[in-house]
Amino acid sequence: MTEKEAVSELAAHVQAVLGDGPFLPAAGWHHMGAVICDAIIQQARHYERWVRPRVEGLQSTWPDADTVIRFRARLVDADLGAVLRTKHQRKLAAIGAVADLLAASGVDTRDDLHTWLKQDNNRSALLAIHGVGLKTVDYLGSLVGGSHVAVDVHLRTFAREAGLGVTAYLDLRHVYEETADRLGHDRGALEHAVWSHMSNRPKP
Repeated sequence: MTEKEAVSELAAHVQAVLGDGPFLPAAGWHHMGAVICDAIIQQARHYERWVRPRVEGLQSTWPDADTVIRFRARLVDADLGAVLRTKHQRKLAAIGAVADLLAASGVDTRDDLHTWLKQDNNRSALLAIHGVGLKTVDYLGSLVGGSHVAVDVHLRTFAREAGLGVTAYLDLRHVYEETADRLGHDRGALEHAVWSHMSNRPKP
């Protein structure tokens, strides 16, 4: 299947299953501690049952950790694992490493991160952190209002049900991006529409 054919198949499936929209992108967060933690702890977890309560709890417990600098200050003298209710040391370490990188790069707010992620070398710096992959970087952009497609299990399943044989992350992301462009949707909004549909679909 060529890329053009894949885009046509996915576009037809989007229209058949989701309709013509309009689709709204995910709201994301303005609290930078929430942005960083959400991006890391969401991996392989049920979002509404496991991730959202912990991220909302973080914001309630550490309302002042709304910038990268303030979040890092909290990490020095408080137990993030207790706040997030997790003992997953690799993820906790990745959260600290992402915060350190952003602080060292002069990124402190949602708008700062939105702009910073537009540079490929900055995305590469994030990918060098253990526990951060392509999907995490794309998802981080979505959390701060970027028009990104973060390919997860839900988007993969939707594409497979559309008849696509594309599996490589970058290739499938590109097909989703081209599909959104063809149908006149914001890329991040199409991604969120597919994710919402698949995550809320009753289990067979």
